[in-house]
Amino acid sequence: MTTDPDWQNDDTLVLPGAAEAVRAAAAEAALAVAAAAAAGSPLDASPTPVERVPAEEALPRLRALGFGEYAARALVTHFLDAERCGRPGHGLSRIAWLEQHPALDPDARPERVVAEEGFERWEGRGTLGYLVLEAIVRAQLADPPARARVIAASECFPTGMLGHYARRIAEAGLVCAITATSPARLASPDGLPGSAGGVPLVGTTPLAIAIPSGDGRPLVTDVSMAKANWGDVLTGAATPEDVIPFGGEQSHKAFALAVGLQMLVDALAGPPGGYGAVLIVARPEHDPVPALRQVARGTRLPGDARLGELWV
Repeated sequence: MTTDPDWQNDDTLVLPGAAEAVRAAAAEAALAVAAAAAAGSPLDASPTPVERVPAEEALPRLRALGFGEYAARALVTHFLDAERCGRPGHGLSRIAWLEQHPALDPDARPERVVAEEGFERWEGRGTLGYLVLEAIVRAQLADPPARARVIAASECFPTGMLGHYARRIAEAGLVCAITATSPARLASPDGLPGSAGGVPLVGTTPLAIAIPSGDGRPLVTDVSMAKANWGDVLTGAATPEDVIPFGGEQSHKAFALAVGLQMLVDALAGPPGGYGAVLIVARPEHDPVPALRQVARGTRLPGDARLGELWV
């Protein structure tokens, strides 16, 4: 087993994409410290809507929950990135959601228990999934694969907006695909007599794929297999009844993909019934994105629409 850098307490790094917002939040820290609400629902339970935390309160409230400086900044970076991408269900409202969790362990740390050139296994060991993926991303950027690597992570929940991690890997010139599991919320749309139709069988199993580009603008797709994700329910933008496979009459396709991704993670990260993530990181052999952008002039491609940014 290997022990990785002290990422929880590293206060020297501010991640790309959120430096200004993090500095602004830090400047307001003395004015905005809020006590954490330590008694509440487990992370995967109640759909009670939660408030959107003001950006200037984000760091103070995470510090109040006991997170070290680097971990708090990594979380804020993730949440602000989700807000910029128009994904508020994965954004600042998640801080209030974390404050409801009675068993939060801000001192937990993930561990890389298998480290081979083409394969790594990580265990969350009570660490928030956001921070498990943060540690994994940092490890891949520090020591990228010679050709390709599969990374399986167990005890990895919640993971949030997977495109946040995939984009960072692609910005370093690597191809990345990530999927992750979560509480079962999707039922089969068939509902055949005598079947378990209507019973949730798998999570919303998001899939993010990021491809680096020679023009410095990675292509990033990030889609869950549900019409609405659970974050939308937490923010009041959707109801639990909206968390169904997307596609209408073709929803069996989204359900099939959700099942396949769920089983992929369960097979590699296990154990069944737990939550995990699987990443593929590889060096590209070609640079297809600029040519696609040339053909698609005037068309927004996946990952281009970050709020406050305009690709032309």
